[in-house]
Amino acid sequence: MHREHCLFAHGPRVHAPWQRRAGGSARSPRRMLGLALMALVIGIFTLVSPRARGTSDLQIDRVVLAAADAPAAAVEDRTLRPFSVHVPQAALDDLRQRIGATRWPDRETVGDRSQGVQVARLQELLRYWVAGYDWRKAEATLNALPQFITTIDGVDIHFIHVRSRHPNALPMILTHGWPGSVFEFLNVIGPLTDPTAFGGRAEDAFDVVIPSIPGYGFSGKPTGAGWDPERVARAWGELMKRLAYTRYVAQGGDWGASISGAMARQAPAGLLGIHLNLPATLPPEVAAALPTGGPAPAGLSDKERAQFDLLVASARMGNSSYFAIMTARPQTIGYGVTDSPAFLAAWTLVHPGFAQWNYGADRASAPTRDQVLDNLTLYWLTETATSAGRLYWENGARGSVIVAAAQKTAEIALPVAITVFPEDVYRPPETWARRAYRNLVYFHEVDKGGHFAAWEQPQLFASELREAFRPLRSAP
Repeated sequence: MHREHCLFAHGPRVHAPWQRRAGGSARSPRRMLGLALMALVIGIFTLVSPRARGTSDLQIDRVVLAAADAPAAAVEDRTLRPFSVHVPQAALDDLRQRIGATRWPDRETVGDRSQGVQVARLQELLRYWVAGYDWRKAEATLNALPQFITTIDGVDIHFIHVRSRHPNALPMILTHGWPGSVFEFLNVIGPLTDPTAFGGRAEDAFDVVIPSIPGYGFSGKPTGAGWDPERVARAWGELMKRLAYTRYVAQGGDWGASISGAMARQAPAGLLGIHLNLPATLPPEVAAALPTGGPAPAGLSDKERAQFDLLVASARMGNSSYFAIMTARPQTIGYGVTDSPAFLAAWTLVHPGFAQWNYGADRASAPTRDQVLDNLTLYWLTETATSAGRLYWENGARGSVIVAAAQKTAEIALPVAITVFPEDVYRPPETWARRAYRNLVYFHEVDKGGHFAAWEQPQLFASELREAFRPLRSAP
């Protein structure tokens, strides 16, 4: 019998306390200063978004990701359970009430976003969130797709799984980042699984698996420390094994790139190669020079020097400040993003990936206003903005996701493909990419798109994956 999963249950909230790392205070001031300096210099792109909280007369439980008839505490269920989303109207009413009760700060004293998200623009967005946005459309879109839950390493993992109608489709697992979610990939599912309907060839078809990172969206929240990108990568290998895939590829940007890179290092059985759109290519001499703002290392080419200068300028503008605070104190940010929809939106939109976003003024430009609000509302309703932010803390000592040494790229032997999108904050030169990945089989700089490439340019993104993985389809 088909068992659906219920998004919300009513009753008192019970949140499992997070356990501190062993040794608790092992992070020295000097170490944390180093992390902060690196974070301020090197942007790691990730979006933030909080969750729905109850009022005094309406309590909304955290997401329930076990079947309605399952016991509260059970042994790990390795089955793949059908999942669908059903948000109580009371949760949406509560969201609107909280937006209406926002206490706004005074306006910024500059004419740009250098002090943060501008008050007038955020107020306009939140007015639409209350009066024009419809979560039920997003809910229906998700429920039209095959969604599942399975428990891996003690945590429920939500994922979308769409099989192609074409024979011999290549399975691919796609991983989002922060402050993103599975919503980023919805418009690439069609072009990837049914390429002939979008100008492609049947032999380029993929089966797609799109999981929510633990602590994000409809996946469960880890109740203890240790869920870093390496552990997520191992969980993804187990997920593909449970789906009975013996040959597959992986793709990721933002944290998805770090997780996909970790998968390539671990080389689980069946993984043929990876595609990245935020690769870890920064050479050690460049990474060492960035925290002080230069001077640039000797011997850089014109293109390499241009990228170095862009990273230094980005750091001076504070573009990666969000990375520093979430690496150091994600719980502190959590109080704001979980309690205030306005703060959730402002914190998410400070991400440099949204620097050129026009708040939906151009309806033909993606992500649209509704798409961004789909993502924000997901974080809010599932109350995952805090747990999502902890991935930064977990990664902390490992360093930046764009530094080759920090991501141990020298240990990757599997084929690696890279697409560089021109509006992304970090646009690695090919020379750095070839130094970082010894088996780089594809490198392409496209003419449009930014940090949220699948969201912004779904057709181009899908085309890149077809080209990048075509040689691996015949691999043994």
